[in-house]
Amino acid sequence: MNAGEITPAQRTLITAAVILATILSSIASTIANVILPQIRASTAAAQDQVSWVLTSYLLAGVLVTPAIGWLESRFGRRNLMLATIVGFGVASMLCGIASNIFAMVAFRVLQGGCGAIFIPMAQAILLDINPPHKHGQAMSIWGMGAVLGPIIGPVLGGWLTDNLNWRWVFFMNLPLVVVAFFMIGAALPAERSKVARKFDIFGYVALALGLAGLQALLDRGPGQEWFASTEIWIELSVCLLGLWVFVAHLATTAHGALFDRRILSDRNFIVSSMMIIFVGILLFAGAAVLPTLLQSLLGYPVLHTGIVQIPRGVGSFLAMFLVGRLMGRIDSRIIVLLGVGLTGWSYFEMSHFSLQMDERLVLFAGFLQGLGVGLVFVPLSALAFATIAPTLRTEAASLFTLLRNVGSSVGISMVGALQIYNSKIVQSRLLEQATPDNQNIVAAGVDLTTVQGLASFARGVVRQAAMVAYIDSFHLLYWLCILMAPLILLLRKPKAPADA
Repeated sequence: MNAGEITPAQRTLITAAVILATILSSIASTIANVILPQIRASTAAAQDQVSWVLTSYLLAGVLVTPAIGWLESRFGRRNLMLATIVGFGVASMLCGIASNIFAMVAFRVLQGGCGAIFIPMAQAILLDINPPHKHGQAMSIWGMGAVLGPIIGPVLGGWLTDNLNWRWVFFMNLPLVVVAFFMIGAALPAERSKVARKFDIFGYVALALGLAGLQALLDRGPGQEWFASTEIWIELSVCLLGLWVFVAHLATTAHGALFDRRILSDRNFIVSSMMIIFVGILLFAGAAVLPTLLQSLLGYPVLHTGIVQIPRGVGSFLAMFLVGRLMGRIDSRIIVLLGVGLTGWSYFEMSHFSLQMDERLVLFAGFLQGLGVGLVFVPLSALAFATIAPTLRTEAASLFTLLRNVGSSVGISMVGALQIYNSKIVQSRLLEQATPDNQNIVAAGVDLTTVQGLASFARGVVRQAAMVAYIDSFHLLYWLCILMAPLILLLRKPKAPADA
């Protein structure tokens, strides 16, 4: 399937079909953020366990993504997309009926594994059905679909939870799955049979063990006192050994490796891949903790929590609209630099959150963040694939998505771990000041000689410590933006599109 074989009407239908699949994936990855407190209460999950609802989805994507190139060659794009659409719908239904946190996480793994197929396949399909000079425009149109999830997800999740139940957040995927199934079945042409290359099971197992060890290390670390635990040392060893074996295997295998080594010789792809890890962290880490902050510390209802996150999605949507018109007229590297600057500004503003603030700062910082990430994502994707041969696009898109998911998963776990750790430290320091003769406490009208006074002080300490921990996390993400910026200097403006 290439651009010359596709009619304009067929191109439009294919574009709509793969964008709908992308919307399903982006909604599923963001809609659960706003209902984490409800899931935790309903499933009796601990604070460090409830984040698995997010990270399990992303980790499943990380583990499935490396196999997408082989799956496509084995089953064909049309069959693969149809099968995973059905699997995604079944997993969504099972998430909705899950009765405990372990069942929920298991079904989110299935949902994430199926949903992981959609984004790289959508990118590869759109690049194939559009001529090279329209690749930037195609990616911006796809990007608009991708950011509809962050716009729709939080508000829809809040409304469904308020008016029905948090379980309907998963049930509502089912009608969309039916529509997507029939659209993809009608839009994607049946492909000629292919000879599937041999699957690199050794490389896949090594990579899967390395990434699973990394995720387990980050998720379990806070509850196991990090390297004071034998379990954490085992997970670190599995992570390092698996990744080392995978890299050595990839470097020494001439044919049949999990990823074609020609992809790794493309400078723009390598630099863009390094940057997309940062983008994954910046895109998901802040969004994952913000709903909990708004609900638990500021007392926002779940629907209002979703509404105040709309500007973030609107900013992303506006950025995609602008990028489609700016690319080709302005150097894409300048657009990426502007996006990184706006994202850093947003996290700098978020590092000024307080327990006394109103929602204006949340709205403003969210809009800046959405605008910034949107300006980074599309041109960075275009630069990454600009000089990749068409025959390698599916593998390249899979690797690119894999690294973004790794960044997202690591970012969520990292911020969650820092939240628990920093909150304990700040609580300890504040409690050291809990003496009846402390003038600040007396001035606040708190009497530590009574049970009510001690309880009031304890509640205040917990809230203040949690807010300080959130601020520290946002400040860290601000510094990550600064560290990411110099990588832009390593990108090159492509001279010509890749040859077939």
